[in-house]
Amino acid sequence: MRRDDRDDPFDDIFREIERMMEEMTGGNVDIDANVGGAGGDDAHFSVQETDGEILVVGDLPGIERDAIDIKCDGRHLTIAAHTNHRDYEQRLQLPARVDEHSASATFNNGVLEVRLNRVDDSADIDLR
Repeated sequence: MRRDDRDDPFDDIFREIERMMEEMTGGNVDIDANVGGAGGDDAHFSVQETDGEILVVGDLPGIERDAIDIKCDGRHLTIAAHTNHRDYEQRLQLPARVDEHSASATFNNGVLEVRLNRVDDSADIDLR
């Protein structure tokens, strides 16, 4: 979490909340989801998983579809959005390996949905 006010009496509380979120998700969680210091506190992302699919849902209010850039390397999903007033960049660790080429995304009324197919963690090897 990035905070500008070093004398904020709530710093300890925010640090504890961030620590608990990191512990629950098993990764580095940035509450602000803000890179560049402009308005990133409006972005929120959730990751849901089923047996065959992972769904990432994010709120990007005030962002146009053309300003969004989505990348996936199979383990992480990076969502960036840049406008004149806001810069977002969020790198999410996915709960399972995915086929990044299977991804599909929709963006409607400020809500981004990215669907990715899960990939088995291991492959069977035939013994001859």
